[in-house]
Amino acid sequence: MKFRNKGRKIYKTKEKNYYGKSPLGKAFSVGLSVLLIGGIGFIGYSVAEPIVNYTKKKGDDKAAVSSEVLPSSDESTTDSLISPTNGGAGLANSHQKMNFGTYSAAAVKEGDLMSGDTLKLALKRLPTGQDIEYIEVPLKVKGGRIYYSSNVYYAMQSQAFPEMMELDEIVDIITDSGYKPVAVVSTFNDNLLPVIDGEAGYRTADTDEQWIDNDYEAGGKPWASPFSQVAVNYVNSIVDEVSSAGFEKVVCSDFVYPHFRQSDLDILAPELSDQSRSMTMTAAANLFNSTILQNESAMYIEVSASELLQGYTDILQPMLLNVNTVILNIDLEEISYGVYTESTVYEFSGKAVDKAEKMIKLVESDLNEFNVAVRLSGSNVNMSELLEARDKLKEMGYSSFVIG
Repeated sequence: MKFRNKGRKIYKTKEKNYYGKSPLGKAFSVGLSVLLIGGIGFIGYSVAEPIVNYTKKKGDDKAAVSSEVLPSSDESTTDSLISPTNGGAGLANSHQKMNFGTYSAAAVKEGDLMSGDTLKLALKRLPTGQDIEYIEVPLKVKGGRIYYSSNVYYAMQSQAFPEMMELDEIVDIITDSGYKPVAVVSTFNDNLLPVIDGEAGYRTADTDEQWIDNDYEAGGKPWASPFSQVAVNYVNSIVDEVSSAGFEKVVCSDFVYPHFRQSDLDILAPELSDQSRSMTMTAAANLFNSTILQNESAMYIEVSASELLQGYTDILQPMLLNVNTVILNIDLEEISYGVYTESTVYEFSGKAVDKAEKMIKLVESDLNEFNVAVRLSGSNVNMSELLEARDKLKEMGYSSFVIG
């Protein structure tokens, strides 16, 4: 994470000198000054805590917010705002907020959840000496598959295999291995739920038919829609189930709309062509966040670097969103084929470290209002390359990462 130190403005005023006052006038001035100082102190004490509580987002760390108001006597304010990386160059860390500590995680894969033995083996394969504290577990993945034994009705029909691991078994194996468990839940990139229940997907405006993203012959699929109460309730049930099972954090990914063509928008509901569609997406995220907080867990949002570069930023609305921590997923294998927009083709060549550096420079302006952790992934990118890229981004001021 980076922190942007805007500095402290100092306002100077000319001191007024009062001469020629009588002794009685001087005494009156002193008494009035004492009363004013006491009154200001009382008012400040009375309103300071309500102001802090009002500006603090739900789920922020209480101790950390207190440190923003009154730094400890043995730690200078300047030192706490400057990243210790970059060889002491004093790089301002604009994505390291005061209420967010370092997040150091590794991600296991869906195949690692086939059994307790495969999960234990995956944990043993993790690199040592990298200060990995958390393990991210993909419980609901892109496309809609479920990789644990769920009691949610639609989830039971979407399980990857009839027999999957129980949540408490997953949590126990991770904690027994010395890590903290984190659940990863894909939200609206779900092509299975609308097949099970057609009301969960996008419907055409005039004929109320199910919309799919391409012709059936070309592999067209329906998508879960945040405008559907069925879809929102389903995802909320999933995050409720996993956040109450002992996972310390829940990372929700794929808060995305399909890449609609104009021909799609012409037949779909008009609100999908409106910028206000961001409000529907963030409202769903805020609901999930509230559910997760009630279970004494914390929610992060994962976004795709490629999606951001293409301009799909519906979920990143800091004025609407109650979640203030974002994990930026840079899929180094995916971007190797280029990222295409309507007007530009972005090419990413060279080593993994070069691709990661280029991508983060292109998208980091979209993340200025958030705490940021960087996920470095890619199914065919080896661990040494991921760690090299991580070390480079540390030099750029980022301090929280997910590897894998």
